[in-house]
Amino acid sequence: MDRLVAGVTARGMTIFARIDHGAGAAKAGFSLRPTELLVFGHARSGTPLMQAAQTVGIDLPLKALVWQDGGGVVWVGFNEPDWVACRHGLAPESVPAVRAMREALAELAREAAGTADSLS
Repeated sequence: MDRLVAGVTARGMTIFARIDHGAGAAKAGFSLRPTELLVFGHARSGTPLMQAAQTVGIDLPLKALVWQDGGGVVWVGFNEPDWVACRHGLAPESVPAVRAMREALAELAREAAGTADSLS
């Protein structure tokens, strides 16, 4: 998660929240493997989508989940911007910001995972 945060900040995006689900579970008396959610974005990317369909605001800012599975492997997951656009009735190619978001998320995930060649 720290590598993801570093990548987001290096790109000038705003971090709105970093939510530690594991800590929340512990406070409620439950155990949960490390699981954190990062909420982040930039108005330059998100606003064009919301101008095209204001309902996109329910899915923005962007979110990435970082979690450790039962085998100790750490994963990074996020909603694909193409899916978000389609969910709100937009053709992904109709809003150039969708492509930029897709590329940025893929790059951030690769960096956070410590690989420049592939996503896990």
